[in-house]
Amino acid sequence: MALDIVRPISVGSIYPNILLTPQRQSLPFRGETAEDTFQSTSLDRYVSEKAIQKMISQNPKIISILNNTPVNVNMTELNSLMQGHAKDTQNIAKGIINNLPFSLKSKVNEKSVTDAAYLHDIGKALIPVEILNKQDKLTPAETEVMHKHSELGYELLKNTDLNQQTLDLIRNHHQNAKKSGYPFVSKDFRADLNLQIVSLADKFSALTEKRVYKDELTPQQALTIIYQDVKDEKLNPLVYNALVNYVNSPYYNDTAYKTAAANIK
Repeated sequence: MALDIVRPISVGSIYPNILLTPQRQSLPFRGETAEDTFQSTSLDRYVSEKAIQKMISQNPKIISILNNTPVNVNMTELNSLMQGHAKDTQNIAKGIINNLPFSLKSKVNEKSVTDAAYLHDIGKALIPVEILNKQDKLTPAETEVMHKHSELGYELLKNTDLNQQTLDLIRNHHQNAKKSGYPFVSKDFRADLNLQIVSLADKFSALTEKRVYKDELTPQQALTIIYQDVKDEKLNPLVYNALVNYVNSPYYNDTAYKTAAANIK
C-alpha cells in the first residue's frame, strides 16, 4: 500500500481570538470564579484561558521561541482540540497500555502517559493559524514553526505541578527510538516505553481523523503506515502489537467505554 502524506500531521481549525497583553498576563493561574471550580483537579485546569495566560507570563522563553513576535492564543478552538484529538489520543494510549504484555505493562507510568497524551498538543494554541490551517504542503520555514509546538507545550506547562516525566513526554512526543524526530535531543536520549506509547497514540489518532489538509484514513490504513516505523526500528513491535490488539477489540468502537475512559483524568 502506498499512501502519500504530504505534510506533517498537525491539528488545524484553530483560530486566534486572544491577543496577549500585559494586562492579561496579570491574571492568576487558577480562577476564583465558580465557573473555574470544576477544573481545580482536572487536567482541563491547564487549558483554561487564565492558565495559559499565566504560563506565558511566567516563562519568557516562550516569547523567544516565537522569535519575540506578538503571542496570539488560539483559545476559541483550543477547547475543540482538547475534546477531539486530545481525548482520542488519551483513549488510544490507555488502550495500548491495557493490551501490553504484563512484563511491559508493569513498566509503564500510566498516569504520566495518559496525562501527556491528553496535553501533548497544547503548544499548538500558539502556532499561527495560517500554518495550522494551510491546506497545501508546508514550506520548510512553516514546517520549522509547526515543529515548535511540542517545545512550546513543554515550556507552557513547565511551571505547573505536572511531574518531569509528563513534561518530557510532552516535549518529545514526536521523537522515536532512532532520534530522527523533533525537537533535537542529545546522544543520551532514549525513547522509552512510555514515550513510544504517547507517540504511537498521537500518530494513530492523527492519521484516522480528518484534517483541513487530508481525509481520514481507516484504522487498517493507519496501521499499515505505522508498521513502517516498526521495520525502521523506530517503534517497539510489542507496543505496535498492543495497538493492533486494541483496534481489533470491541472496546475500540465502544462509545460508552471511550467516554468513561476519557472522564478518568
